[in-house]
Amino acid sequence: MTEPAERRVDVPPDPRDLPGDFPHRLPVEVRFGDTDAMGHANNSRFLTYCESARIAYWEAVTGEPFALATHGQQESMILAEIRVTFRSQAFFGDRLTVETRCARIGRTSFTLEHRITAEAAPDRPTRLVAVADGVQVLFDYETDRPRPIPDELVARIEAYEGRSLRG
Repeated sequence: MTEPAERRVDVPPDPRDLPGDFPHRLPVEVRFGDTDAMGHANNSRFLTYCESARIAYWEAVTGEPFALATHGQQESMILAEIRVTFRSQAFFGDRLTVETRCARIGRTSFTLEHRITAEAAPDRPTRLVAVADGVQVLFDYETDRPRPIPDELVARIEAYEGRSLRG
């Protein structure tokens, strides 16, 4: 993925927004099947949007395809926790952007933050739709336990982010 010139989608100011830059973007279009009886994107779909962004971020940082245990991989990143906070509705046909950045790196886990925005539509302005944060764990399937994040991976994430993340 090419790094965007701006490191943040521009939306009207919102005190509930996440400040700062986001080095990764993933475009997502709200499909008809993403909507519910209320006519907006169902809250469960935002977990899928974040999942897609998380995997795309990982692949951009590592330069490798996401490892799947079902394909013989002995370790991979797994989601341990996620929280989504909704700010406005998204509707069928909306073009969303999921921005992603790493907020911190621990011994066996790291936290990714997501900022989801919607492009302007004929009847709606550009807007902040949701923010999310999730904890990923580097997991060893052979031992069934988390494993320490290697220094090489820490260096790749910090280089991609352009800042130090391990305290």
